[in-house]
Amino acid sequence: MRASVSAALGKILALPRWLIGSGLAVLCAAIAKLLVHLYAGRHYGYYTDELYFLACARHLAWGYVDQPPLIAFVTRLGTLLFGKSLPAIRFLPALAGVAKIVLTGLIARELGGGRFAQGLAALAVLLAPGFLGIDNLLSMNVYEPLFWLACAYVVLRIVHTGNQKLWLWVGVWSGLGLLNKHSMLIFGFGMVIGLLLTRERRCFRSPWFWLGGLVAFLVFLPNLLWNIQNHFPFLELQANIRQEGRNVVPGPLAFFSQEMLAMLPLALPIWLGGLWFFFFAAKGKPFRVLGWACVATFTVILVLNPRIYYLWPAVPILFAGGSVLWESWLTSPCLRWVRYAYPTLMILLGAFLAPMLLPVLPVETYIRYAAATHLEPPAIEKWKLGPLPQMYAAQFGWEEMVATVAQVYQSLPPDVQPKTAIFAQNFGQAGAIDLFGPKYGLPNAISGHQNYFLWGPRDYTGESVIVLQGRQDQLEQIYASVEKRAHVSNPYSMPREHGDIFYCRGLKAPLKQMWPMVKNWH
Repeated sequence: MRASVSAALGKILALPRWLIGSGLAVLCAAIAKLLVHLYAGRHYGYYTDELYFLACARHLAWGYVDQPPLIAFVTRLGTLLFGKSLPAIRFLPALAGVAKIVLTGLIARELGGGRFAQGLAALAVLLAPGFLGIDNLLSMNVYEPLFWLACAYVVLRIVHTGNQKLWLWVGVWSGLGLLNKHSMLIFGFGMVIGLLLTRERRCFRSPWFWLGGLVAFLVFLPNLLWNIQNHFPFLELQANIRQEGRNVVPGPLAFFSQEMLAMLPLALPIWLGGLWFFFFAAKGKPFRVLGWACVATFTVILVLNPRIYYLWPAVPILFAGGSVLWESWLTSPCLRWVRYAYPTLMILLGAFLAPMLLPVLPVETYIRYAAATHLEPPAIEKWKLGPLPQMYAAQFGWEEMVATVAQVYQSLPPDVQPKTAIFAQNFGQAGAIDLFGPKYGLPNAISGHQNYFLWGPRDYTGESVIVLQGRQDQLEQIYASVEKRAHVSNPYSMPREHGDIFYCRGLKAPLKQMWPMVKNWH
């Protein structure tokens, strides 16, 4: 036991030495990553999902309708440490992006890469427009690659050292990954396929492998029990989304083109080189388990009609392998200039594409930039859009909406206000009311959307309700009195967030009795 603890401490202490040694380029990329995200987003606001995660953080549980619990716990921790301001809630995601670069560099080193390979892999992660976009927002997606990459790194250590006890760490990272996103199961399946198809299948004879699986199961068990107790709402939600046809499902060629753009077009030779490294290079043969894991993971995701970002957590593994391959190919003196020219071109193209997914430009400047370059991020949902793409539009209009609701609320008699519920149509609206509302003297919102439905109507009766974005003809069927009091609109926000605000009185049945009718899991 003492030996294993000493080895772990040795690894931790060796990390700073590596970063200021052969991993110096990785350190520079990590610092650049942090600085970019600390700068970005000053002209924009809270993203829709961020408002929801902040609400979930105030209702800690072992599960939610649309996600496992880890994002709520991490968000709660972040707000306790740094507060709820926009830079505060995005600080931990920025650190997660930094950790992704460091893990990619470590994997490149473990694959036998030297200074150039480690730096190239780190640079590819830094410049990928897709990673710049997701790492700038509070979401499960920013943490997902950490668990995939941590598992991949530990598997490489097992291949190198033969230490089967390390499967316990794979179990820990896998279990935590499942508490972050259920898609960890897909990468776990890919890893099992990779083990079965290589000589590393011998691990199945080791009790440590099965104990690692048990650790993963035990870490994930609280969320599994929550889903059982609540009749697997996540599966119901996914079925509703598929039936609704909300997601954009591109064809294979369009999907590949979007992936190439999101991961930086000039990085394509690197991650394709990663496949070559794992399957055809002699140096990569011992680590082919990761190549098969990536191929199996990609195949499953493609079959499931994915969103573009579902593949991204595994791409740094290919960046690492491809960088090692290109390092070995560029050893000739006549090709050494490529080691400087190609990364330079990557940096220039990365800077050109960055505004597509990273909000470094003021909104009007971005609109002119997008029009001039004809660049826009791929659509992931079939929503009608205004002048901004969904990722940017979803960061506008929230506080203005809350201020408008506050005007309606404060126009009510003082004795009526405590009995007045604020009903929101989706978790973005409800989350905005909950976050900004206290400044305007508003109570928390109620809603039937996602986990807000499970939080219920609280003690409201329905005798007095402010309804956001309702339809008068529908509201008149269930309320005795319906009055349009205001309209919400913002030139940059999502058009679906524009709508009327109604003041309704006299719900024709008790709100708790009618609550099942407002369920909206889409």
